[in-house]
Amino acid sequence: MPEKFELPESAKRVLGLELPTDPRWVDLTEMDLGEILTDHAYCEQKAAAFCMSLIQRYPDKVELVRELAPIVTEEWGHFRQVLAELDKRELPLGRQRKDEYVNALRDYMRKGGGREDRLLEELLVCALIEARSCERFRLLSLHINDDHLRKFYYKFMVSEAGHYRLFLELAKRYHPEEKVRDRWKEFLAFEAQVMEELELRGDRMH
Repeated sequence: MPEKFELPESAKRVLGLELPTDPRWVDLTEMDLGEILTDHAYCEQKAAAFCMSLIQRYPDKVELVRELAPIVTEEWGHFRQVLAELDKRELPLGRQRKDEYVNALRDYMRKGGGREDRLLEELLVCALIEARSCERFRLLSLHINDDHLRKFYYKFMVSEAGHYRLFLELAKRYHPEEKVRDRWKEFLAFEAQVMEELELRGDRMH
């Protein structure tokens, strides 16, 4: 069992995450930067696609449509930025990989219920993915042995923090705050369990 690391209180307050990423993850990413950049690129592509899917399925949610439309553009821009970084390093975009982390969160979503219940589950999963991405981008911005990539990932960290807050705000806009808070706590506890059980891999952003 890997040694457990304490998450700084500041990160707990800002992101809510209960279990930090093992610091050795950064060392693993440096073994093959092409692998982590490829996975990152697909994460951005999938984020753009999922925001578009939410808009298509909830066009009656005026605030959601208004808030997520620019996120689609931003996430697709991030995808292009990561592609450009791969090109600069003369690295190919590899194949998309199965995302065990995201799949586990989506499997945890409550099935059944109505359309509004489904929306809450989806918004909280999105918030959690953005929070974990933000935490990992922060690690890269602080510890990776590449000056350019440290600055590169600092910008992504700031962006993901904003997306995390937005998804939580949208959840509270369309659902009672107490209901959102209680379900969010359950998701945080489950996500910590997933993080503890998943293999630590340097070729995965999550």
